[in-house]
Amino acid sequence: MSPMSPMSPMDPIESVGSTDTALRPRTLAVFTEWTGERYAAETALRHKGGEGGESGKGGWSTVSYGQLRARVRESGRALLGLGVAPGERVAVLAETRPEWTYTHFGVLAAGAVLVPVYPTAGEEELAWVLSDSAAVVVVCDDPAQAARVEALRPKLPALRAVVEMDGLRALPGPAPEAELLARAAAVEPAADASIVYTSGTTGLPKGCRLTHANLGAIQDATLPLVKGGPGDSTYLYLPLAHLLAQLIQFTTLLEGGELCYFGGRIEDVIGELAEARPTHLPSVPRLFEKLHSVVLSLAESQEGGGARFAEAVRVGLLAAEGRLGEGDRGDREVWEAAEKTLYSLVRGAFGGRLKWALTGGAPIAPATLDFLRACGIAVFEGYGMTESGGVISLNHPGGVRYGSVGRPIAGCEVRIAGDGEVLARGPMIFPGYHANATATGETLDGEGWLHTGDLGEVDGEGFLFITGRKKELIITSAGKNITPTEWEFALQRSRYVSRAVMIGDRRPHPVALITLDAEEIAAWAARESVTLDPGAAPGATGDHPADLGDHPAVLGEHPAVLGDHPAVRALVAEAVEAANATVSRPARVRAFRVLPGEFTVEAGTLTPTLKLRRRAVAERYAGEIEELYG
Repeated sequence: MSPMSPMSPMDPIESVGSTDTALRPRTLAVFTEWTGERYAAETALRHKGGEGGESGKGGWSTVSYGQLRARVRESGRALLGLGVAPGERVAVLAETRPEWTYTHFGVLAAGAVLVPVYPTAGEEELAWVLSDSAAVVVVCDDPAQAARVEALRPKLPALRAVVEMDGLRALPGPAPEAELLARAAAVEPAADASIVYTSGTTGLPKGCRLTHANLGAIQDATLPLVKGGPGDSTYLYLPLAHLLAQLIQFTTLLEGGELCYFGGRIEDVIGELAEARPTHLPSVPRLFEKLHSVVLSLAESQEGGGARFAEAVRVGLLAAEGRLGEGDRGDREVWEAAEKTLYSLVRGAFGGRLKWALTGGAPIAPATLDFLRACGIAVFEGYGMTESGGVISLNHPGGVRYGSVGRPIAGCEVRIAGDGEVLARGPMIFPGYHANATATGETLDGEGWLHTGDLGEVDGEGFLFITGRKKELIITSAGKNITPTEWEFALQRSRYVSRAVMIGDRRPHPVALITLDAEEIAAWAARESVTLDPGAAPGATGDHPADLGDHPAVLGEHPAVLGDHPAVRALVAEAVEAANATVSRPARVRAFRVLPGEFTVEAGTLTPTLKLRRRAVAERYAGEIEELYG
């Protein structure tokens, strides 16, 4: 194993390391029994329409903790009635909704192992996950998903039943309740709770085994960091097939808060937040960055609005740091005016009650964090992977450093290997991949260290910074090592760019494929009185850098593509030049291509968790890449 740096400091909050099981049940198998005893009459779930315990104004339905326990018992008894034995796998193929939660905890109460499957999974991935896990029952969202699974039966010898989610609890022949409760009580912490398949950015997904003890260790470490309880509400639009959404669900319910479900279309989230009025919000960075962009665009559409916006953020940060009034006496007047015209409106867009927001999976633009903090909204970045139980490090109210992913959570040791790889060890680290000893041996070493595949650094105060992925390192034909994410994230700070992919392995220099944020481009065009005529021919390159604008492949040959508009290309070239200024000379992009659309899950260029599939991108746009090197 490579030489390692000294272990990083652990989080200084003493209570974080507590393993007092009074804070949580012994296993997740008795989770809803435990919460039902403590919070029986409190609201556990709130959702629009559908079946619920009580219906209220605006079409809302609520489910109490007592009702949640009863519905989980019904689901578990139904699974026992289907003959599900302890340790057998039950897959769930459905969108996020209350029935997903009933099924999830019902599977665990039955002593079985949950296998979550993204409803967007393609046929090859679906067949692989169900066959590799040897799922005996698949619980499906609707008849269409059930038909997909039925068509795969010849490839699934272990499969015994395909059940629609709405009908699970009503199946005939459920087992007696006493049998279910005895089964749940017999589950040991070391038993598998889930097999969560990785997103598969390269190759077929691998099934990560996560035990009840792994997931319990995450709760022991994170519950003391951000307080919640009855009266608090978590807005959950992330797919419950994703481990982060499951962890948020555990935390919210352990503390007696409510989960508020929505459909999950990110385009609808801002409008829904105003109605849901949550106190807690887990989200991908794009949601926060999008709101920042929209507000900034509105400000810039007014004369002098951009300068007023910048001043409001500056003064809002002073207030957030408790330093308002230390300098110019006029700062307080600026703050009071901005409170009426900006800060309160932004808080209102989140429902007006938001105490805490969590983001991860990709870096968030520092300007966005400043903007939200100035408005009185704290957003905390964290880091983890499925193999670590979902969390390795976390910023939180007791310790924040911009640009970092926080300090390691209690119980989790972190080291940086000699080649820069982040290693982690602790009770939350998975025991291995399902039926794949070779992959397990490549990821877990003999001393129990998880080799994350991420590159990182730890500063003098123990904050972890992620700098890239080992497998994504680009080595140019000149032998220069480049971490592509450093440049990509720098470019994506431009609100006009949605995604950037650097190409350059075994090539003379880096080039890039870029996708645009169409809404931001349209708003910019309106402000600048630019006519975005899709029929306009490409024009002169203007102020493009010499190695960006005069290459015919850069200009493109398809005038219908928005990126071919000369003014748009100049805007993107300016952003590319700014990103280039943040990296070393060998890592600077020398040519780029603006693609006509976004990368998508449907096209296979993004995983269901919206991570980039670099190999798929390189294959899909091989022709465009070759033109850039033409």
